[in-house]
Amino acid sequence: MERTEYQESVIKRYYKNQDSIMLQKLSELVTELYLADEKKKPGLWKRVEAALRNLKVPPTKINLIMERQDPVFLAKFLEGKL
Repeated sequence: MERTEYQESVIKRYYKNQDSIMLQKLSELVTELYLADEKKKPGLWKRVEAALRNLKVPPTKINLIMERQDPVFLAKFLEGKL
């Protein structure tokens, strides 16, 4: 399947800005974690872990964040990343 020039440019922009997009998603997940009930939190933390892996955060830092599962700690980590 061939893509149009416009589709190619959209795809290129997405990959060019992927880190920014992942950081934005992580910021949104911090908010969701604050507001979520206990049933939804495990799924949100899985999404956090996946986003951190996509950003190529070192596994030791990912493990630390996942062990704590503290939205405040995650927010502080993200402030340092931005």
